[in-house]
Amino acid sequence: MTETSAPDSTAFVYDFADGSREMRDLLGGKGANVAEMTRLLGADRVPAGFTITTEACVAYMQADRTEPDGLKRQVAEALARLEEHVGKRLGDTGDPLLVSVRSGARESMPGMMDTVLNLGLNDSSVEGLARKTGNARFAWDSYRRFVQMFGNVVRGVPGERLEATIRELKGEQGVTLDTELDVNALRTLTDRFKALFREHTGEEFPQEPGEQLRQSIRAVFDSWMGERAIHYRRINRIPDDWGTAVNVQQMVFGNKGDTSGSGVAFSRDEVTGAPEPSGDFLQNAQGEDVVSGVRNTRDIAELADVMPRAHAQLLEILRTLEAHYGDMQDTEFTVEEGQLYMLQTRNAKRPAQAAVRFAVDAVEEGLLSKDRALLTIDVDTLDALLHPTFDPKAEVHQLARGVAASPGAAKGEVVFTADAAVAAAAEGRAVVLVRPFTEAEDVAGFHAAKGILTSEGGKASHAALVARGMGRPCVCGASTLEIDVEAGEIHAPGGVVIRAGELIAINGSTGLITTEDVPLVEAEWSEQFETVLTWADELRTLGVRANADTPEDARRAREFGAEGIGLCRTEHMFMAADRQPKMRAMIMADGEEDRRAALAELLPLQQEDFEGLFEAMAGVPVTIRLLDPPLHEFLPQRHEIEQELDELREAGAASGGAGGGKVDELHRTLVRVKALEEVNPMLGTRGCRLGILYPEIYEMQAVAIFAAWRAVHERTGKAPLLEVMIPLVDYETELEVMRKLVIDAAVERGLTAGEDFLVGTMIELPRACFQADNIAHHADFFSFGTNDLTQTALGFSRDDVESKFMGVYLERKIIDRSPFETLDTPGVGQMVRMAAWLGRKTKNDLKLGVCGEHGGDPDSIDFFHHSGIDYVSCSPFRVPIARVAAARAAAAERLAQG
Repeated sequence: MTETSAPDSTAFVYDFADGSREMRDLLGGKGANVAEMTRLLGADRVPAGFTITTEACVAYMQADRTEPDGLKRQVAEALARLEEHVGKRLGDTGDPLLVSVRSGARESMPGMMDTVLNLGLNDSSVEGLARKTGNARFAWDSYRRFVQMFGNVVRGVPGERLEATIRELKGEQGVTLDTELDVNALRTLTDRFKALFREHTGEEFPQEPGEQLRQSIRAVFDSWMGERAIHYRRINRIPDDWGTAVNVQQMVFGNKGDTSGSGVAFSRDEVTGAPEPSGDFLQNAQGEDVVSGVRNTRDIAELADVMPRAHAQLLEILRTLEAHYGDMQDTEFTVEEGQLYMLQTRNAKRPAQAAVRFAVDAVEEGLLSKDRALLTIDVDTLDALLHPTFDPKAEVHQLARGVAASPGAAKGEVVFTADAAVAAAAEGRAVVLVRPFTEAEDVAGFHAAKGILTSEGGKASHAALVARGMGRPCVCGASTLEIDVEAGEIHAPGGVVIRAGELIAINGSTGLITTEDVPLVEAEWSEQFETVLTWADELRTLGVRANADTPEDARRAREFGAEGIGLCRTEHMFMAADRQPKMRAMIMADGEEDRRAALAELLPLQQEDFEGLFEAMAGVPVTIRLLDPPLHEFLPQRHEIEQELDELREAGAASGGAGGGKVDELHRTLVRVKALEEVNPMLGTRGCRLGILYPEIYEMQAVAIFAAWRAVHERTGKAPLLEVMIPLVDYETELEVMRKLVIDAAVERGLTAGEDFLVGTMIELPRACFQADNIAHHADFFSFGTNDLTQTALGFSRDDVESKFMGVYLERKIIDRSPFETLDTPGVGQMVRMAAWLGRKTKNDLKLGVCGEHGGDPDSIDFFHHSGIDYVSCSPFRVPIARVAAARAAAAERLAQG
């Protein structure tokens, strides 16, 4: 490789003995942990080696894949030190040193690059290894493995062709297992692998060990920019500029006969978290055999039968490592002729139930404090404990895949409209609502359906947000599906057509879509999870409420531990089929008198809704947002009316009539829809602007709220702590006017502001953040609507950018994550902090909450914890996750402060 200029003083290479786990960012997780194991267990237990740093990889990438200056020399020096330590030389024809080459980013990335073993062998040194060990079969088995791995991993020789060559030779030899191939067969296999290498690369297999090592190091660097690594980083939110380290380690051999072997061992059961070690091993095998699946492995407990001394040592080491790291460990080991060597350790990745059990057991055992135990739980995985999932034992054929937008699994008959979903649910049929995208009028269908599937949008689309809020599984953005609503058909890859009424199943946790009748497994909510939630409530300082609009959602929220309702969206109460005609009559009214008459019919329905909500939430805060969306959302779309008018007129012309009153009614509706049309309705006549233009709407809602509160209080002796929220305030005068309207309605019903209820506002516009000190004069609380604040601050339309340019922005690294999934802390987050500071400058006791979708995102919750926020509010199914995330934020802060 050509070297590029860089400061020669930069240390790009560290011996294992010189590293530690504190150097994870520089040495990667694997290198840092091997160095730590060397310190902890001793050099005789951990084979020696060195790590090429992540900084070297970053420099390589920045220099357009050119090796940074000084790296070649430093690698040569480190190799010389390793040779001196071991007493062997790489490529020596008498007794060669062999090494492995592995990648190792600071966060584990399984599958990024496979390992290269036995590097240093060539046509001469393999003979020396055979003579030195007195085991020619072992030497040639090691050489064929090296040629196979190097060809596939470093130079891209197709793995299928290599495996096919092995199968072909075993057929010729009449054997079943690789271990049954004798020395001559292994020589033949090696020659065939080298021929494949020559055919694929146009080069002879490299014989010079230094060249083998240089190519392998470069392949690890290149793997960081490979497609599968990029995809993995996108899913797991790992920055592209971290780079990967390269670990070069002295080989120890598990393929020296039945007193040797290799395996993987966990300090506890990696599936359940039970406190018994688990894992797999193989006799007479190298590590690649264990993980590749080419041989059936044996349970780690059986190691006690064939290598009892090594088994006992392994269990003791697992206990030592777990105590040292304070977490469940995932290790790799090799036994060479009875001697146990540890090759790697890392914190074990495990499913939610195992993570929860480990945390509880670790506290009971005195291994960890509650603070530290909570930090071992990956909060994002806890969703699996709250929703049904596909049976993990089921083999599922994938029809298509989309964005995993709302967790859980669902199956049912395909329906293409909200009305069809409602009708099917009324008949007791399970359905999945399938649409290209969803809109406000589809909300009733969300309630009725078991799951939602769209071909457009992403995690921040309307479908995703509403589905998460209702706890419905949802897969969005399944772009390979063509959804024809009018024809009632889904056209899938391979010419597959699914029609209305046919079965479909979706997994909102993975994005998988299938037409198979997959068994569903109900969520597991264990005693250990209850214990973790109890800890969380003890340790967190941030309150957790729920976004809920119905008594059913409110009751579920309380079951999940919500401390109140942080957002009740009253517009959802008007979406039900029996409410829409009355709501449309109000909108179609010619003047205030007619509008008030229509509102009078809505009043008892609103009051009934609020009474059910208040009974479910007695004794805790309930924040009710007055009507927020623009009125056009409650009317049919313009193109639908025009189409129906044309059809009626054509039918009338054909029959000699004109359609009569129906045409007149549609014409009036069309005129009203046109009058309400706005170029950008989400920035137009909505929120408090509706209340100022049509105060009778907010008056009706206020009357319904306070009448319901009074009725529940008189009936039960209990009532919630009521908070009325005015949406979309820009100017303090808007809030002043609306506050008076609300208080007047309350006073007429005998309620007292400040005692029986509070009046506040939703902060969701940049100007409101800048003027928060003035707005606070008229507010008892602020609730940050971070969904709209993100839209207005960034100029991003949530429903459009996912399908238009968000993917390009992520690919081009303009942003790391969607700002609708995780708060844009440098921009939107700083506006939240500024508004919180300004508001409390005016009113020291101003209550501060967050009710946007970010209130259920663990990373955003951590930011809110450090920003002076009193509580977050999220969908009911996110409440347990928010509780644990808030506790983790508090725990991390306490531990950092000592």
